Amino acid sequence: MHIHQTTFIKSAVKPADYPPVDLPEIAFAGRSNVGKSSLINVIVERKALVRTSSTPGRTQLINFFQVTGVPFSLNLVDLPGYGYAKVPLDVKRQWGPMMERYLSGRESLRGVVLILDIRRIPSEEDLQMLNWLRSYNRRPIIVLTKCDKVTKNERAKQTAAIAAKLQMDKSLLIHFSALSKDGRDVVWQAIQDAVEADAP
Repeated sequence: MHIHQTTFIKSAVKPADYPPVDLPEIAFAGRSNVGKSSLINVIVERKALVRTSSTPGRTQLINFFQVTGVPFSLNLVDLPGYGYAKVPLDVKRQWGPMMERYLSGRESLRGVVLILDIRRIPSEEDLQMLNWLRSYNRRPIIVLTKCDKVTKNERAKQTAAIAAKLQMDKSLLIHFSALSKDGRDVVWQAIQDAVEADAP
């Protein structure tokens, strides 16, 4: 993927505030502090397009970005991180309905990159997100981040354990490191496959 330009479009909470449906969309979801912002910044080759925060769970809006590139252009959608204990209860209550409205009703959504820390077994929130994607017939793209923080043996062991928890073939899990940028091209290929598979 050769990127010409990436620009922030807008933030939204409800469908009336979403940008027009004019490009295919790929959304990014994951627990707070899983490396979601770093992943997005690496794949669009920008250092701070998406802000990383030392306070997990701070982003509580759906953020839309437009990527102009070759061989295709699309919108990337940064969904709020979930699972952080210190997020206020009223915010947690808003999160579920906001996510469900977006995942169930967004016509231009072609797939969702579900980001997991390779060092952690998927949580109940991770499994809930995957179940939502399956129930709404949204293509999941599973990316395991922070792969530079484990040995090759640990990577293999954790990949097998995560795949078993998700009830998926381990060959479907993409390894990624924001530090080395390993996996960037594989993520883009999975995104391209999702966009092209569901193209009108």
